[in-house]
Amino acid sequence: MAKKILTVIKLQIPAGQANPSPPVGPALGQHGLQIQDFCTKFNNASKDRMGDIVPVEITVYEDRTFDFIMKTTPAAELIKKIGKFKKGSGKALSEKIGSITQAQLKEIAEIKMPDLNTNDVEQAMKIIAGTARQMGVEVK
Repeated sequence: MAKKILTVIKLQIPAGQANPSPPVGPALGQHGLQIQDFCTKFNNASKDRMGDIVPVEITVYEDRTFDFIMKTTPAAELIKKIGKFKKGSGKALSEKIGSITQAQLKEIAEIKMPDLNTNDVEQAMKIIAGTARQMGVEVK
């Protein structure tokens, strides 16, 4: 018999750095989960992605057990990392913060593929290029 799902919690946590402080502790604590248990499992699972932000979807069951699925790093974070930008532009249309190459765009698109609703790299590149535009990053 399948366990009854109580709720699904979505968080974005730096890889390998989950700890009981907010936002993790309160989000899990209110559903009676073992916070340290989650932190340990998440940190072990995301060790290889240190320095990245990892979106995680935690499914909480009625018996206070949980499963979690790690997603790929948000596109904006990948663009900042590859382009070495501190943050996106406040005025994306008029103030450009820099540019990335087509090759870098393709690299980001390939990383993001599992979480995008396309199997075509060209389409994925268009999706990522849109994110870059919104951040004030040009694609050359």
